[in-house]
Amino acid sequence: MTDEAAEPTAESAAGPAALGIVRTPTGHDAVDAHLARLAEADHLAADGHLTVYEDVHRGLREALTALDAPPVPGPHENRS
Repeated sequence: MTDEAAEPTAESAAGPAALGIVRTPTGHDAVDAHLARLAEADHLAADGHLTVYEDVHRGLREALTALDAPPVPGPHENRS
Protein backbone atom coordinates (compact mmCIF):
# COMPACT_ATOMS: atom_id res chain seq x y z
CA MET A 1 0.00 0.00 0.00
CA THR A 2 1.47 3.37 -1.02
CA ASP A 3 0.90 6.69 0.62
CA GLU A 4 -0.44 8.94 -2.14
CA ALA A 5 -0.07 12.06 0.02
CA ALA A 6 3.70 11.54 0.08
CA GLU A 7 3.96 11.41 -3.71
CA PRO A 8 4.28 14.80 -5.42
CA THR A 9 1.52 15.70 -7.85
CA ALA A 10 2.21 17.38 -11.17
CA GLU A 11 0.98 20.67 -9.69
CA SER A 12 3.20 20.58 -6.59
CA ALA A 13 6.22 19.34 -8.53
CA ALA A 14 6.02 22.38 -10.82
CA GLY A 15 6.31 24.75 -7.85
CA PRO A 16 4.33 27.90 -7.17
CA ALA A 17 2.23 29.19 -10.05
CA ALA A 18 1.75 32.88 -10.79
CA LEU A 19 -1.79 34.15 -10.38
CA GLY A 20 -1.53 36.25 -13.52
CA ILE A 21 -2.89 39.41 -11.90
CA VAL A 22 -2.40 42.46 -14.10
CA ARG A 23 -0.82 45.41 -12.30
CA THR A 24 -1.87 48.68 -13.92
CA PRO A 25 0.71 51.49 -13.58
CA THR A 26 -0.43 54.35 -11.36
CA GLY A 27 1.86 57.00 -12.83
CA HIS A 28 3.70 57.43 -9.51
CA ASP A 29 7.14 55.89 -9.88
CA ALA A 30 7.56 55.02 -6.18
CA VAL A 31 4.14 53.37 -5.96
CA ASP A 32 4.62 51.50 -9.24
CA ALA A 33 7.98 50.16 -8.04
CA HIS A 34 6.40 48.77 -4.87
CA LEU A 35 3.49 47.24 -6.78
CA ALA A 36 5.90 45.66 -9.25
CA ARG A 37 7.65 43.98 -6.31
CA LEU A 38 4.44 42.01 -5.68
CA ALA A 39 5.39 39.93 -8.73
CA GLU A 40 8.21 38.45 -6.62
CA ALA A 41 5.60 36.68 -4.51
CA ASP A 42 4.43 34.80 -7.61
CA HIS A 43 7.61 32.73 -7.51
CA LEU A 44 7.61 31.99 -3.78
CA ALA A 45 5.86 29.36 -1.74
CA ALA A 46 3.00 30.73 0.34
CA ASP A 47 5.14 30.97 3.48
CA GLY A 48 7.42 33.44 1.66
CA HIS A 49 4.64 35.84 0.70
CA LEU A 50 4.45 37.59 4.06
CA THR A 51 7.90 39.16 3.79
CA VAL A 52 7.13 40.58 0.34
CA TYR A 53 3.67 41.82 1.37
CA GLU A 54 4.99 43.51 4.51
CA ASP A 55 7.77 45.23 2.56
CA VAL A 56 5.36 46.45 -0.14
CA HIS A 57 2.88 47.64 2.50
CA ARG A 58 5.63 49.54 4.33
CA GLY A 59 6.76 51.19 1.08
CA LEU A 60 3.23 52.18 0.09
CA ARG A 61 2.61 53.67 3.53
CA GLU A 62 5.81 55.72 3.22
CA ALA A 63 4.72 56.94 -0.23
CA LEU A 64 1.32 57.99 1.12
CA THR A 65 2.89 59.70 4.14
CA ALA A 66 5.20 61.63 1.82
CA LEU A 67 2.14 63.07 0.06
CA ASP A 68 1.09 64.71 3.34
CA ALA A 69 4.53 66.22 4.04
CA PRO A 70 4.95 69.93 3.38
CA PRO A 71 7.04 70.73 0.30
CA VAL A 72 10.74 71.22 0.92
CA PRO A 73 12.06 74.53 -0.44
CA GLY A 74 14.53 74.24 -3.28
CA PRO A 75 18.15 75.34 -2.92
CA HIS A 76 17.41 78.84 -4.24
CA GLU A 77 14.16 79.43 -2.38
CA ASN A 78 14.95 81.44 0.72
CA ARG A 79 11.77 81.75 2.74
CA SER A 80 13.23 83.63 5.68
